[in-house]
Amino acid sequence: MDLSAPRARRLLLVDPCEECLALGQRLVKDGWEVHSAALEGVGMPDSDLGLLRLQTSHVKNLKKVKALINATGMQWVVALPHALLVEPGVAKFIAEWFLDYHTLPFDHSRVDIALGRACGMAHLRTRHMGSGPRAEQFVFGNSEQARHLQRLIARIAPTDTPVLIRGESGSGKELIAQALHSQSLRRTGPFIAVNCGAIPEQLIQSELFGHEKGAFTGAHQRKIGRIEAADGGTLFLDEIGDLPMELQANLLRFLQEKQIERVGGQHTIQVDVRVLAATHVDLEAAIADGRFREDLYYRLNVLEIRTTPLRERVADILPMARHFARLYMAEIGRRPRNFSAAAIQAMQRHDWPGNGRELANRVRRGMVLADGREIEPADLGLAPTPSQPQGQLASLEQWVLRAERQALQTALAHSPGNMSQVAEHLKISRPTLYRLLRKHQIR
Repeated sequence: MDLSAPRARRLLLVDPCEECLALGQRLVKDGWEVHSAALEGVGMPDSDLGLLRLQTSHVKNLKKVKALINATGMQWVVALPHALLVEPGVAKFIAEWFLDYHTLPFDHSRVDIALGRACGMAHLRTRHMGSGPRAEQFVFGNSEQARHLQRLIARIAPTDTPVLIRGESGSGKELIAQALHSQSLRRTGPFIAVNCGAIPEQLIQSELFGHEKGAFTGAHQRKIGRIEAADGGTLFLDEIGDLPMELQANLLRFLQEKQIERVGGQHTIQVDVRVLAATHVDLEAAIADGRFREDLYYRLNVLEIRTTPLRERVADILPMARHFARLYMAEIGRRPRNFSAAAIQAMQRHDWPGNGRELANRVRRGMVLADGREIEPADLGLAPTPSQPQGQLASLEQWVLRAERQALQTALAHSPGNMSQVAEHLKISRPTLYRLLRKHQIR
């Protein structure tokens, strides 16, 4: 139990009206810290909760309001006249972007209680989020390789240059992309991630570029593609090596011209997007085999970041494991547990073929299964497994799992780096292939 003194409640009023200012004066008498600012002059406020007085001018330029909410990372409530609430799209916008709303004039008893509750929730959220290092430190750890990666990201992030992120599956390529976005000048814009290997080939064109109503059978309405949805922000193309050749040509044209056409469309659309791509495939070998365009490779690989496998970053294993334990504590609803000395040794000895993703999954398992005060190797699934006694039969489930894993390994050895061919050999779809690879923690 936290017995420390109660924390002051801090409220920021943005573009306040006379009634909002009167509310602020009343809250100050009740012990609140209240500040006010114009929308354009908010900066990075030291407050727990924000109250925006929504005006017609805001509704005409919602990008500014969204940018404010994204940039501050605070909880926000909104005050507005009832006439504005019934304007088209306003209710939906408030529901998506604000914790609560109040119509003017204020119901004083309701607004006081609601703001107190909202501020209390903001305190809990800040305490939970601030209980350890920043997310970037969680992801990359404390090793020399991790610190080098942090410095590299800090240098690259502010530019608009394309970046190719390379490394083994599960080694944090998407987290690196998110770090690049969050430290960039585009951080208030959208971050759109696309797994090029998990979308059926017949849908990739529409998913990336969008389509117009009636463009093909089943196109009952216009669809905005992922590229267009990333306008003003960052587009992350994961597993770019699995993109079909015909789509590679379309993507190259977009990178050169910064324009797209929706499927079935007649007009070009200007799009302002920074492109980040990632792959575990040897793209140079794919180019030599005719599976990847060389000109697209050079467009994407202007700057390059390579992830280091977790087995080569032993110093990062324990900090990352502790982070995942804190992360899953609230999800699982159990008190925090430390890792025993035996568990730490087992984690440091393990080869981690699934890298950070495997570590996260094993820690989650350990949090659920641990009965004692500490998480033991067996809870993580890392305890030595005794050999099967001769003559003892495995269960049907064990035989099925072994057969699945052997089939995957054989197909991968036959077509290394070519997920389309691997899926074809196994007679399964690429999404199913990726699901099985995650299940067996392969690659």
